[in-house]
Order: sequence, then structure tokens, then C-alpha cells
Amino acid sequence: MLTDSLAEAIAAAEKIIEAAPHIRDEQDLVEGYEYLAGSIRASIQMSWAYDKEFPFFASSTGPFTKMGLDNPDTLYFHANIRDDCEYVVSGRRGTTTDLSFQILKGDYSPVDVPDSLTAFDDRQIHLDADGAFELRFGRASDLPNHFTLGEGSSMLVVREVYSDWSAERGTLTIARVGEEGEAPAPRSKDAVAKRYSTAGKMLLGRLNTFLQFPRWFYLNLEVNTMTEPRLTPGGLSTQYSSAGHYELTDDQAMIITVPKSDAPYQGFQLGSMWYISLDYINHQTSLTSEQAQTDPDGNIRLVISERNPGVANWIETLGHARGYAQFRWQRVSREMTADDGPTAEVVDFDEVSAYLPYHEHNKISADDFARRITARRTAVATRMLG
Repeated sequence: MLTDSLAEAIAAAEKIIEAAPHIRDEQDLVEGYEYLAGSIRASIQMSWAYDKEFPFFASSTGPFTKMGLDNPDTLYFHANIRDDCEYVVSGRRGTTTDLSFQILKGDYSPVDVPDSLTAFDDRQIHLDADGAFELRFGRASDLPNHFTLGEGSSMLVVREVYSDWSAERGTLTIARVGEEGEAPAPRSKDAVAKRYSTAGKMLLGRLNTFLQFPRWFYLNLEVNTMTEPRLTPGGLSTQYSSAGHYELTDDQAMIITVPKSDAPYQGFQLGSMWYISLDYINHQTSLTSEQAQTDPDGNIRLVISERNPGVANWIETLGHARGYAQFRWQRVSREMTADDGPTAEVVDFDEVSAYLPYHEHNKISADDFARRITARRTAVATRMLG
């Protein structure tokens, strides 16, 4: 059958999920099967969206196609490109905190991270008064808003980053210069079969790669600690991150203290052992500095725990006794140092209040916390439209 290649890949992918080294119980496995479903969907979408002659921006990851410790505060888009063509990217800047562009060479694999050939944010481009812009990517040029495509350029990635989840997203289109009046040729049966085969290969590569990633960047760290801020791997020149992994019992909490940054975007999130975000729509598993409560001393104190400590900055673990923790700072204008980074301390859950110097200031009622969750659902539903 034409779809045999994909079916065989899905069967192999299920075995990869079932053999994952972190699985301890049935819940871990159930989450793996859900992760597999999102990965199948994403791989099919990416295979059919692959067109360097007539490119368009596709959503790279979302609530149901998660991968690579996806950031709850970011909309990810990508378009496939050729290094010997010229492309025009047009759009209008929304009110989000950051809008960044990156040219990648190659792809993620279980043994490598793709090279970043170019990375910049909208501070480096001209925007009209109404936020409209037009960028050109191609051969070397001194024209404004023009960026050179280096040898091997294969993908343009765009990130739209929210600190305030009620911000408005912008618009974005891409076109290859010279495609006017042209159209893709009708697909043959062989071409469709190749797409199914490609989707299967993407699926297996995706699963193998992002099960390997944490071993490179997280699991070699001491548990329940966070690193100093460091440039995020992958060539993002204006993004720093602090990584860690946690393991807590139901009777423990981890209190993370971090200065509220002067960087326009500062965000924290938890991830499961499948290296994907936890449910950030219906639960507070992430916070930006704008969403978080800042103490009078200028620090943000987050309480990571399974049980509810009754404070505004509770980060829910949702039954995940183990997982990943990540800070990101974006749109930075200076080098981040250890003084900008977090400290972490594991305490008995019943003693959380004693470790919060502004506990009275931090307390929140059940009704007010429920309103925070309602606001999260509304904001995600709004930004995912279109």
C-alpha cells in the first residue's frame, strides 16, 4: 500500500516510545503515546508543507504537536528555502515582546544540532510606523532589510514571543522571487508516496533526536539545581537560558529565586521527561516575569510542587515527580551573568511559608488562582486562531 512506509515508521516509533529509558510507570508510558500522536501529526504536516519553490510559513510546534521543550510563550513558524534563491518576507509587527528570525543549515538529528547561519530580531530591521516590514533573503547585498543566505541555508525559522499573553500576534508571509505566475506541478502518485515516506523518516528522527537532547544539556547536571545563564544552544545570539532537572516527592517543594530581569522577556517553564512542555493551558506550569508576582526586593520566587502552597507563583508539577526546568531571557542587550540567574532550594512542603520572606504578599485565594487559569485558557485560544 502507498502508506506502508509511514505505517512501518509509526510501528517503529511506538517501540521507541516504549523503550524510552525514563519510563517508570504506566503514566509515563501513556504520556509517551500522547507525545507520539502529536509527533505523527507534526511529521505529516511538515512533510506536506515542505516546498522550497513555493514556500509558506507553517506552525512548527503547538499545544498538540510539541517537541524540543517548546516554550509556552512562543509561536514558532518555519519555511523551507534554497540557498540559491531570493525570498521576500513581508508582515506586520504585532504587540508581542519579541520577533526573531533565524536561518538554519541542516536539521536536528540524534547526533547534532543544526548550524545557525544568521539570527537576529526586529531591532535590526526597519519597521514602518504601523509595524509593517519587508525583508529580503538571498545573495549578498548592501540593501536595507536584506540578509544573505549562506551556503547550505535550508530553513527560515521565525519566533513570536509573548511576555503578556494578551498581546496581539502579527502577520507573516514568504514568497520566492520569480514565483509570480508559476504554480506547483500536480502531484503524482509517486510524489505522494514519497511524502508519506518522508513523514515517516521525520517522525523517527524527531523522536530519536529529542530523547537524546536532554542527555546533552540537562541530565549531566546535578538534580534540583539550575545553571548560570548561558547563551542558548543553537545560535540564538539574543537569548540566554538556565537549565536544570528536578526530582521531588509530594512532601517536597523547590523554591527558585531569580531577580526580575531588565531583559524584555524572561520566562520559566517545566517540561516532562519526554522533553516537552507540561499542560500550560489548563494549569500554571510556566510564568513570564510579567505574569509572575515580584517581591518588594525585586526578586521573583517560584514554588514548584505537586501540592498547592496557596501562593501566586505556584508552578504545578501535575503528577510529574521528575522533569525539566528552564529559564529563558530574550531580546537581551547585554551579557547575562551569574547574578542574573536563579538559585534553587528544596524544602519540606509544610515549611514553604518559612522560606518565603514575603509570604503574606505572595498568598492567593483559590478563586483568584482559578481566574489566572481562565485567563491562560482565553489567551492561548485567542493567539492560536488563524
